[in-house]
Amino acid sequence: MKIKILNRRYNLFLKREEISFEVDHSQEGGTPPLFEVRKALAKLLKVNLELVYVKGLITRTGAMIATCKANVYDSIEQAKFMEPEHILLRNELGRPKPEPKKEKRK
Repeated sequence: MKIKILNRRYNLFLKREEISFEVDHSQEGGTPPLFEVRKALAKLLKVNLELVYVKGLITRTGAMIATCKANVYDSIEQAKFMEPEHILLRNELGRPKPEPKKEKRK
């Protein structure tokens, strides 16, 4: 998966960077999962994964390039305050869940 940044703009009022980018997923075949795109963008920008929230991922029919929009926040608290609940949940899908702790039997 190759990511190409199209536009970067820092929004001082909302304390976030608003990014438009393209994802070339011709090697993978289908549109990659949102969580994988989020991880790849965080790695490319060299920021913590918790600060990156992908808002949209659109692949046109027959194309192998998806156009995307994401927000990179200054802090986790700001991200949780600004992003709608469905965006927060959508970006967490695909994350490995921690194993539940088993209670010890007596």
